[in-house]
Amino acid sequence: MAELKEVFVPDIGGDEVQVIEICAAVGDTLAAEESILTVESDKATMDIPAPFAGVLAELKVAVGDKVSEGTLIALIQAAGASAQAAAPVAQAAAPAPAPVQAAPAPVAAAPATGASKLVETKVVEISVPDIGGDTDVSVIEVLVAAGDKIEVDAGLITLETDKATMDVPSPFAGVVKEVKVAVGDKVSQGSLVIMLEVGGAAPAAAQQASAPAASTPVAQAASSVTQAAAPVAPVAAVPVVAVKEIQVPDIGDASNVDVIEVLVSVGDMISADQGLITLETDKATMEVPAPFAGKLLSLTVKVGDKVSQGSVIATIETTSVATASAGIAPAPVAQAAAPAPVAQEAAPAPVAAAPSRPPVPHHPSAGAPVSTGAVHASPAVRRLAREFGVDLTQVTGSGRKGRIMKEDVQAYVKYELSRPKATAATSVAAGNGGGLQVIAAPKVDFSKFGEVEEIPLSRIQKISGPNLHRNWVTIPHVTQFDEADITEMEEFRKQQNDAAAKKKADYKITPLVFMMKAVAKTLQQFPVFNSSLSSDGESLIQKKYYHIGVAVDTPNGLVVPVVRNVDKKGIIELSRELADISIRARDGKLKSADMQGSCFTISSLGGIGGTAFTPIVNYPDVAILGVSKSEIKPKWNGKEFEPKLMLPLSLSYDHRVIDGAMAARFSVTLSGILSDIRTLIL
Repeated sequence: MAELKEVFVPDIGGDEVQVIEICAAVGDTLAAEESILTVESDKATMDIPAPFAGVLAELKVAVGDKVSEGTLIALIQAAGASAQAAAPVAQAAAPAPAPVQAAPAPVAAAPATGASKLVETKVVEISVPDIGGDTDVSVIEVLVAAGDKIEVDAGLITLETDKATMDVPSPFAGVVKEVKVAVGDKVSQGSLVIMLEVGGAAPAAAQQASAPAASTPVAQAASSVTQAAAPVAPVAAVPVVAVKEIQVPDIGDASNVDVIEVLVSVGDMISADQGLITLETDKATMEVPAPFAGKLLSLTVKVGDKVSQGSVIATIETTSVATASAGIAPAPVAQAAAPAPVAQEAAPAPVAAAPSRPPVPHHPSAGAPVSTGAVHASPAVRRLAREFGVDLTQVTGSGRKGRIMKEDVQAYVKYELSRPKATAATSVAAGNGGGLQVIAAPKVDFSKFGEVEEIPLSRIQKISGPNLHRNWVTIPHVTQFDEADITEMEEFRKQQNDAAAKKKADYKITPLVFMMKAVAKTLQQFPVFNSSLSSDGESLIQKKYYHIGVAVDTPNGLVVPVVRNVDKKGIIELSRELADISIRARDGKLKSADMQGSCFTISSLGGIGGTAFTPIVNYPDVAILGVSKSEIKPKWNGKEFEPKLMLPLSLSYDHRVIDGAMAARFSVTLSGILSDIRTLIL
């Protein structure tokens, strides 16, 4: 008769680990040794197998839970009475290998018996430590290269068994002189991995990494994966002080990026991964973290500076510890033979650091990220992904069987930083459509109809596309069409330009300047147009300033610089400022701050042509004015028709904030001011 049995986490070396994948579902029929779930420590990922065959009746854990030895993870209906008990003790005795076993360090340090001192630099061999009896294990990733400077416990290579992947750490800090293995090689305990140049005396047992001392009674023969513990007995600590430069890391293809905030001061004690400065590109803001801890000696940048990859931003004084051994040391085997002391000396599991803020903010128009399920990556790659805030389910692996490599994560981050987080088609392709639930656009092979050429979008088009798409699908647009009699305004403008030309003045008045002044005057009378909808949609944020955005056509696309405090500036001052920002826009010299803070936008196509169009509201504004080409029209004055210069106006507005009647009043008031510019001084 089937019996319901409990399954516990077996001996995994005393560490608390995280569940990263559930490999079976309730109702599945499991064979003995078949994986139930996958857990991850700071050194390895491993499968927790079923100790006997049966039907999975209940799961007691979920992805993200923390478990340790003895944690109940599942209930299995085992057929027959001969199924093994699932208690922790029985698990330890079962032939199924325990996924993780704490083991002594591959190189045991000899205790010092006298004064310690550093000796000359020497090259030591680093070999594969005790990996639980597994042999001919595949090398799936090499994490270092000749010339690399590495720290203690830095991963050297990643191995993969049929149950887990694990990193082989370095027991010492130093410089890699030679790598002895390559991806695809087979290694076993004692196989030579690298030649490492260490500063000062390496621990006395450095050359005995592959000796039988590594396989002490403490390492249980049943384990399939072991974690390298800290050196058993470091004998003497010698502080080594060094001054290191901090440079801007790889930030994609961005260059001359603005420093918008300095987060530290000279003299501060800095911890590893602490933010030093904040950078802002036209796509994202990101912090530059300290790669190591120490005391901040100098800062070479300040707010407003421009930096690129490789720019030096600070110097930090670091203090590391070198271990030295005495001339006489007892045999390391004797030290390793005592199980209890080794267990006590084993390094505690490091506290998991809080995940850093992702450098690529998720674009709201992209919808919720979709997880694609299980990923295959080594612990080193998972750590790198956590540091960059990368969701590994979104990364395509280039390794064997789709395994995600370190280069894949780096390429993903670089690609995401080099483009907007979303494209104009993202919402539709994702099936969310900004709430529209539209079907995906069909893929069309245009080349079958004739010759084609694929031309990449400009940088401005890539940036503006997602924003325009978001604004169009999330703002209920209504457009009010009107026209203004600008006959007298044009006559006055031409008179002023003629006078300025005679005086050889450095400005020229354009019709757009009068429109800006008229809009500012109208906004004062209709303050709801000078507001923005709050993020929760519950209130209006009414602005007490009048900043007007002006759409400028450039060779690379449309940009919208902002002219500030239009209500406080005169026609001549605005003419000079408008000319300046137009030149900078066409030369691509506008800063991010130059295009922020608008209250209302004007898009003028009057110099090109057309009678009317529907401009898209520039969020967070609630309205935008489109201006088309003026033309002479006959207008009845009560007695006869007169030729009048009429200017077409197209006012698009957010119907959540502005109703039709108010929009009509705004448009009529604006037309009246343009028809009689004397009202600007009232």
